[in-house]
Amino acid sequence: MTDETTPSRESLAQILGGRRGAIDASIPPVAFVVGWLATGQSISWGAIVAIGVAVVLGTYRLIRGDKARAVVVSLAAVVIAALIALHTGRAEDFFLLQLLSNAASALLFAASIVVRWPLLGVIVGLLIGQKTRWRRDPALLRAYSWASWVWVLQYLIRVVVYGLLWWGGQVVALGIARTALSWPLVAATVAVSGWVLYKALPAGHPGLRLASEPGPENGPRT
Repeated sequence: MTDETTPSRESLAQILGGRRGAIDASIPPVAFVVGWLATGQSISWGAIVAIGVAVVLGTYRLIRGDKARAVVVSLAAVVIAALIALHTGRAEDFFLLQLLSNAASALLFAASIVVRWPLLGVIVGLLIGQKTRWRRDPALLRAYSWASWVWVLQYLIRVVVYGLLWWGGQVVALGIARTALSWPLVAATVAVSGWVLYKALPAGHPGLRLASEPGPENGPRT
């Protein structure tokens, strides 16, 4: 039951956002594949096209007010991926960095749950200004732990798909998968993890805010 005195719960999707960044990140890999195909499977030209597109996107993101650090990191990832492919002489290795980063992310999220510092809680806590105070609320800590497993699954899906395609040298399929498993998968992960998080919370809990945190109306809790 809800009434006018029940605080509205914030949407996890509203807090995390990230659609533009996920979409932008999938464009340079597609540009690499297009450049690679258009030039007779030339890794050098594929790399040049991918980096060029990344520079254009980065410039556009800076103009629209995105943080310079995020733009530099995105551009650096494309450059590193291109250098790996150029060094090995294998076009599929352009996607090796993504494969490894998703494997590392899966391990980090899983480890954070085991040590009771679920990364989803850490990220959301920083975004909404809670820092680490959410850990004082046992219900919220438990809910973040359950919801973080959804993020582990997201990264494992990418590892399996990218890994199989990379192993088979399927460059075009890797470009398609890189797009399909960017924002659509992120959106699904945010939606499902938000549902899991709120299902794990007891009735009447304020959601992403701490149930045990003092409020202006009810004073300190014990």
